This record gives sequence, structure tokens and C-alpha cells, in this order.
Amino acid sequence: MKRPGLVALTVAVAAGFTVVAPVPASAATIDTSAWYQLVNRGTGKALDVYEGSTADGADVVQWAPSTATNQQWQFVSSGSGWYRLKARHSGKVADVNAGSTADGGDVVQWTDTNATNQQWSVTDTTSGYVSILNRRSGKALDVEAGSKTDGANVIQWTNTGATNQQWQLVKVGSGGSPGTPRNPVLPGYFADPQIEYLAGRYWIYPTSDGYADWSGTTFRAFSSSDLVTWTDHGVVLDLAKVNWCHAKAWAPTIVYRGGTYWFYFSACQQIGVARASSPAGPFTDALGAPLVRTNQYGEQEIDPDVFVDDDGTAYLYFGSGRAEVARLASSMTALATAPTRITPGGYREASNVFKRNGTYYLMYSEDDTRSENYRVSYATGSSPLGPFTKAAGNPVLSKDTSAGILGTGHSSVVQVPGRDEWYLAYHRFHIPGGDGTHREVCIDRMTFAANGSINTVHPTR
Repeated sequence: MKRPGLVALTVAVAAGFTVVAPVPASAATIDTSAWYQLVNRGTGKALDVYEGSTADGADVVQWAPSTATNQQWQFVSSGSGWYRLKARHSGKVADVNAGSTADGGDVVQWTDTNATNQQWSVTDTTSGYVSILNRRSGKALDVEAGSKTDGANVIQWTNTGATNQQWQLVKVGSGGSPGTPRNPVLPGYFADPQIEYLAGRYWIYPTSDGYADWSGTTFRAFSSSDLVTWTDHGVVLDLAKVNWCHAKAWAPTIVYRGGTYWFYFSACQQIGVARASSPAGPFTDALGAPLVRTNQYGEQEIDPDVFVDDDGTAYLYFGSGRAEVARLASSMTALATAPTRITPGGYREASNVFKRNGTYYLMYSEDDTRSENYRVSYATGSSPLGPFTKAAGNPVLSKDTSAGILGTGHSSVVQVPGRDEWYLAYHRFHIPGGDGTHREVCIDRMTFAANGSINTVHPTR
């Protein structure tokens, strides 16, 4: 944690001191014009200047990833593959205090002098992560003792390759990573966002909100190349054109398969399926009847989610009060199996399933969308059919009353293509004065600890 009164002293290289040579990092091609967030692999937290201080000697720590500029760093070239790490908010650089070469030497920020204890190399490890080595000492940038606590100290330590010495470089604004979302990401009242990466863009399909008793009748689509700037594609499905229901258009999901975009939606508390040749629609009802009827399996048949496993098998998840999963037929318009009940502890609604490193994650919401305590938890399993066990450390997303953020729930997850980089879309009460029918869509970064558990997502404004 921060130690008040810490003072840094920049020391020149002693005569005869041998410095290590940097190894090029093909997975971390540095753009010296860009800003990066550095996320630790072992902890999921970001390199951060404590409390946004601009003073020489301010401690460098880890903190939950956010959009704050004291978590944004620029690689300033010192030549020959060495860089200074410049903090965006202060213009100062990451510095090993007093030029120490010892294990445990503290990392602080200091005025840029281009001294060797301010120079770092970037070296590939695995899976898109890098180690960052100090030129003077040859030691690695390290989260002390692998702590997962906000404010844990960042030090240098002998390079062991441990996950608390591995960092992911997340470019802010462009490149392989998307930009930093500005919440809310969509204008106006929307809820229940389903986020997907389709046809080279990110897409959000939400519930149209702002109606008493959730009585909206249309679905819209929004797309973005970077998670920051969103294009409204207008109404993609109007229940006026669905002959079996004209009311309560809720919580859609979408999947691309067999050259067709399949759009699953809730209407009249039943689940329908529509199709289109483009993610922008328009979608037309594929069945002329519900795929799953009201109370067919003993609960509200709402909140569909479709997951396609690596072997090509598609699964439909749904339910309020109890969670169900069934295998979809190859036609995508029928259930191939009777549903299996997979309800984890605390489950209310809003199933969303994804797979990472062989583990199946079931995201879901607890409480009631009208409650400020609406929140997101998750369970894990070894099969898409479960069983799913609620994970320790839940909820993964919940309200932040100090920031006026309430009712955070009904989430979905998207992965940046080709990267172990993930984002969580969700809704919250409109700020100010929102409630369970005046909600807005937000996106925040979601990270994982070394054991695969999801780190707490801190909602941002």
C-alpha cells in the first residue's frame, strides 16, 4: 500500500555497471505515439500512480482497471529497444527508487531524466503477455507478493516468469485493442444489452427502455469498430410484424451460423427466433410461433442466450427464477433435447455463457431489475450442460453508491478477437434519477486472475 512521505532519488549508472540487453517482443510491438493500460496477468489489475498524484516520488501501485489517466502509460523510446514509461496524468516516468538493484526495489514516478533506472525493455512471455525489465538492475516489474489487493505495491524483482510479473499491454483508443468505453455507451434508455463481435464490428442488441411495465415493442441494433463510437442501425425487428405476439420486446441475443444471423428474443414472456442475412437486419420471424412458450418448462420463458461450443453444437439458455439449457437443432429453430435445469445459487435471470481456457462461465443476474441491488454473479462448469457451481468472490459487478451507480445487471460478455481481452456490457439505472424502467447501457473491462476466476468489475461513469 502507499507509504506517505516516500521520496525518490534518481541515480546514474555506476562506473563499470553492466546492463542487460533487451529482447524484442513481437507480441508487444510498441507504438510510441499511443497510450497503454498495463494489466497484470496474475491479479487482473492495472499499473496505477497512487491517487493520481503528480508529485515526484508518488508510489506506483496496482488498481482495478478504469478509464483514469493515472492508469495510462506511453512508451517513450530511449533507443536500442529501451523505453521510459510515462504516466499520462503527470508526465512523469516509472522509476526504480534511488536506482536500487535489489529485489524489492520500489517503483515510483519521477521527473524524466532518461537515467537507466527509468528505462525498461519489453519481452514476450506467453499468450500476449510481456515481462518488463529495468535496464539498470535487469529485474522485472512485479506486483509485490502477487497480491490481488487494490493499492498493492509494484516493485522490481528477479525475473522468474511468475504471472505477477507478466503484463498485458492494452492500447487505449485503437489498434489490436478497442478504445476505452465512455459510459453510458448508448444514448437514451436501453437495457439488457447483448454484445457480440460480428462481421468485423462490435454489436449491441438491447431492450428499448423507458416504457411503463417494460412495454416496448421494437428491437434496435448498434455497432462500433472500437467500443467507443456507436452507430444506431434503427429498428431491426418490430413485434407488429410478429403474428403471435405484439408486446413486451425484451432481452434479445444473436448468433451467426450457416450463413444466417439468428436472432432470439423475448416477447409476451415467450421466446421467438428470427433470421436475417446481415447483423443490421431487418429480421423476420422464422417460425410463425414461439420456440419456447410461456410456462412451458415451469418458469418465465425469457432472456434467451445462445452459445456455440468448439465442436459446433449450439445451446439455448433461458429462464427467470430457474435457469434452463437445451441443445438446439441444426436448423436453429427447434430444441434438439428437453431442457436441463442448471440453476446456480442466487440465480434470478439473464443467463450468458462463454468459454475460456476450457472452462464454461455462466453469468447471471441476482435480485430484481427494479432494485438498486440488482447485480451480476457467475458460476463455472466443465460442460455447457453443467452442472454450474457459483464461484467464490461474487458478485462480480454491483452498485457503487459513492458514484451514484445503481442497479448494475443483465450482462453479456465479448472477447476481443485474437486476444485474451474481455469486456462486460450491462445496464444500470439512468444517472440521475433512473429506476428499473429507465436504464442505460454501459461497458467495462473484465479481467481474470491466474486461476481463472473473474476479478471484480468496478462500474465506471
